[in-house]
Amino acid sequence: MSVATLLTPATSAEPDGQRTGLLARADERSYVRVLVVLDTTILIIALLIGYVTRFGEGEPTGSEIPYVLVAPGLVLAWLISLKALGCYDDRVIGYGADEYRRVSSASLRLAGAIAIIGYIADVGVSRGFLGISFAVGTVGLEVARFAARKRLHRARSLGAGWSRKVLVVGDTAHVLELVHTLRREPYAGYQVVGACIPDALLAPVAQRLGDVPVVGSFRGIPEAATAIGADTVAVTASGELTATRLRRLGWQLEGTGVDLVVAPALTDVAGPRIHTRPVAGLPLIHVEAPEFRGVRKLVKGFVDRSVSSLALAVLLPLIAFIALAIKLDSRGPVLFRQVRVGRGGQEFGVFKFRTMVVNADALLAELAARNETDGLMFKMRHDPRVTRVGRLLRKWSLDELPQLVNVLLGQMSLVGPRPPLPSEVARYDGDVARRLLVKPGMTGLWQVSGRSDLSWEDGIRLDLYYVENWSLTADLTILWKTFGAVLNGRGAY
Repeated sequence: MSVATLLTPATSAEPDGQRTGLLARADERSYVRVLVVLDTTILIIALLIGYVTRFGEGEPTGSEIPYVLVAPGLVLAWLISLKALGCYDDRVIGYGADEYRRVSSASLRLAGAIAIIGYIADVGVSRGFLGISFAVGTVGLEVARFAARKRLHRARSLGAGWSRKVLVVGDTAHVLELVHTLRREPYAGYQVVGACIPDALLAPVAQRLGDVPVVGSFRGIPEAATAIGADTVAVTASGELTATRLRRLGWQLEGTGVDLVVAPALTDVAGPRIHTRPVAGLPLIHVEAPEFRGVRKLVKGFVDRSVSSLALAVLLPLIAFIALAIKLDSRGPVLFRQVRVGRGGQEFGVFKFRTMVVNADALLAELAARNETDGLMFKMRHDPRVTRVGRLLRKWSLDELPQLVNVLLGQMSLVGPRPPLPSEVARYDGDVARRLLVKPGMTGLWQVSGRSDLSWEDGIRLDLYYVENWSLTADLTILWKTFGAVLNGRGAY
C-alpha cells in the first residue's frame, strides 16, 4: 500500500482539543475518586471484621488502647501508604499487574512498619486485631481494584470510560502498526486521537493516516498534542527522530502534563523478560531468552499433575453424569479420541467427550465450503454434526474435561497453546512451528480471549506470545480468567 493511499484528505472537522483534554482529565480524576472511596470503605469494613473477630461485640478487657481512635488513624495511614506507593498513579491504574503489586506492597510495608513501631514503643494494640485487619483489608483492596478495573474495561470497550489520549509520532508504516496494536486491546485505555508524520509527507490539506487524523509534523509535536487534547505522546520508529530530537522533545513536554512514551520495534515480549540497563548513557533494552526447561518447567509439570489428579477426583460425579447424558442422547461412544500434536512434534491422542455424530469426519468434506474462520482450522457456528448434548457441553467447555487425563499422563499442560491437528502442523511455516516448543494446554490465551471468535492470525499470535513469555504467575492468571470465559460462553461453538 502506498503512502498516497494511506494519507487521505480528512472529511470532517476535528473536535476541540482543549475541551477533549479537559474531559479526559475530569474522567481520570473521577475514577481516582471512586478508587479512594472504594478503598476507604474496604478498609473500614476490614477493621470492623478484625475488631469483631478478635474481641466480639464487647469492649476489649484489660486494654487502655482507645480502638475508636486507632481505627481511623489506621485507615488514614493505610490510605497514605497507598498514595505514597503510587496506587493512584494514572500510569498504573486500570491495566497491568503493577497496580495489584503496589497495593499489596503498600499494605505489607505498613503492616511491617506498625509491627516494628509497636514493638519498639511497646504499644498494646492487639496483634490478632492487626493481623486479621491487614489480611482482610489487603485481599479486599485487591478484589475491589479488580472489580473497578473490570467495570472500567467494559466502559472502554464500548468507547466510554477514562482513557489516555494518545498522539502517535513516527513513520506511516510504524504509526499504523502501533495504532493497530493499541486498538487490539481497547480496554488498556490508550485511545489514539491523532498522528504526527515526517515533514516530507505532510500536505497543505487535512489528511488522515487510515482513519487517524494527521495533526502535524515532527516540527510541532507539543503544539499538536495541545491542539487535540492529548495527554500522551507515543513515539515509534522513524529515521528522522534521532536521539537528539527525541531528547529535545522530552524537554519541550516538561511541565505540560503530557507524558512521553517510546514504543520500540520489539513487540509481544512480556515485561519480566525485558530489562533496561544504562550503558554509556544509552538505555539499552536487554531481552532474556525464553525458558523452555529448568526448575520452573519441573514445577509447572508437578503443578499440572497434582491439580489434574485432584480435579479428576472432585469432578468424578460430574464426569459420570455427562457420560450418561451422551449415551442416552445419541448413538456412539462416550469419549472421542483424536490425534493431536504435542511438544516437539510428538503425536498423542487427546481425549474429549463426544459432541458430534459418529460419522462427523466423513461429513466434513461436505461442509468445508461453509467454514467461518480463516487459516487452517474449521469452525462453523451452527455445525449440523453437533448433537443436542454436545452443544451444551461445548458452550460450557465441559467436553474438554477428559483432557485432565492427558495432563496427568504428561502429554498436555493445564495452560498452553491450543493442541493442533497433524494436518495443521504439516502446513506450518517456521514461525508458527514455535508453538510446538511447549506442551499444548487445556486452556490458554486463546481460550480467555474469545476462542472461536478470534481470527487464525490472532490465535497464532496469542499462542506464540505464551510460548515466549510463559510463567507460573501468568498460568494462574489464565486459569482464573478461564472461569469467566467459560461462564460468558463467548466464542464457544
